[in-house]
Amino acid sequence: MSKYDPRVDAYIAKSADFAQPILEHLREVVHTACPDVEETWKWSFPCFMYNGAMMCNLAAFKAHCSFGFWKASIMADPDNIFTEPGKTGMGHLGKISGLKDIPKDAILKKYIKAAMKLNDEGAKVARPKPTEKEKKELVTPTYFTAALGKNKKAKEVFNAFSYSHRKEYIQWMEEAKTDATRDKRVAQAIEWIEEGKDRNWKYKNC
Repeated sequence: MSKYDPRVDAYIAKSADFAQPILEHLREVVHTACPDVEETWKWSFPCFMYNGAMMCNLAAFKAHCSFGFWKASIMADPDNIFTEPGKTGMGHLGKISGLKDIPKDAILKKYIKAAMKLNDEGAKVARPKPTEKEKKELVTPTYFTAALGKNKKAKEVFNAFSYSHRKEYIQWMEEAKTDATRDKRVAQAIEWIEEGKDRNWKYKNC
């Protein structure tokens, strides 16, 4: 079975001219370092899985690309290639605008091997617990409250959800760029919640 996903081919082909060689290079470094890697498509961008779990991902934006490790928070950074979280957008290598911004192949492969080792060991990334202040500040949008009011079971399940599960759904809907997209997400959310599923139920084994 091919380890390459045609959806990733299409994503790269549709990316800006500056981004295509960056994405192709990163993609091949991952495959070279980890021959058993499998490409997949999650959250609207290319991801790489190894040994049944997420390992890394890449993405292209208007003026830069990004590359991230799924378990970067528990990885060592001996060559200081990781950027400070939240300072340069998505990813862990900063904003990549050209091939010159990518760490040397030997270094990147070393980090990929480290990420593989974490997957082999079944390592998990612990999620920080929300503070009481964060819980109080989480507000359910009126449009979603109205939708929940029309489905008693979904409302009961949502209200019983943990803070993190409720936050994931609310953020997903609030991030919609158009009303049409938001309405589609609301309808999908109601369906999943009624079935007792959290926002990322499809990725539980990642």
